[in-house]
Amino acid sequence: MTANTRAIVVFDIDGVIRDVSGSYRRAISDTVEHFTSQAYRPTPTDIDNLKSEGIWNNDWEASQELIYRHFVNQGQQREQLQLDYENIVTYFQSRYRGTDSENWNGYICNEPLLAQPSYFQELRQSGIAWGFFSGATRLSANYVLEKRLGLQSPILIAMEDAPGKPDPTGLFATINILENGNHQKQPVVYVGDTVADMHTVEKAKAIDNSRTWLGVGVLPPHVQETTAVSEAYTQKLIQAGAKIVFNNVQELTIKTIYKLES
Repeated sequence: MTANTRAIVVFDIDGVIRDVSGSYRRAISDTVEHFTSQAYRPTPTDIDNLKSEGIWNNDWEASQELIYRHFVNQGQQREQLQLDYENIVTYFQSRYRGTDSENWNGYICNEPLLAQPSYFQELRQSGIAWGFFSGATRLSANYVLEKRLGLQSPILIAMEDAPGKPDPTGLFATINILENGNHQKQPVVYVGDTVADMHTVEKAKAIDNSRTWLGVGVLPPHVQETTAVSEAYTQKLIQAGAKIVFNNVQELTIKTIYKLES
């Protein structure tokens, strides 16, 4: 980070930088359907409702929880269900990454991008330091950041590097790398698409109130299909701490960042 940095922006990836409605979320539905013997396939609304609880950022754990809840609703005891988490992860990855571990051929290959490389160049040229804190695996995150977007060695804290959100440890770690020893407490903007993302900012603020913290919400594409769903989702993000909510991450312009700070 250079001395003239005006602010730090940290981005979530899934639902912000890439549309995962046909990949991660589809893999959740496939996984739950498989482990409930085709008895239950969660809808996008089911998945949103689970994630709105603010603690299911990890999609493997979210899949497992939906499987548990299905069987509990059928009258079974959670304690007696012997779900194998590793089997759930393996099946999920076979759908998301695909069946070839070297050349991925799963849903990840077809994720629409929600941002362009030029957006990040403009931020950097305007004195904005930026990086990524995501619950995605490092391989998956770098697939979109480096292979798809062409970003050169972006600052990234991924699933393997920190506890899951809303724990803010990974957010602090990202900021620490971006600051690179600079002790000026610059404003931090965290951009995410879930309640857990906004809770992460609130928890960071509670730990360190010596700087400005701003949670910025982005509506993932799958909730923008109807006005009613968009508005309900927006309200959830605002209630969780979002200062402002956009339809697309690139609406967070340099002017908007400076306006939010003031």
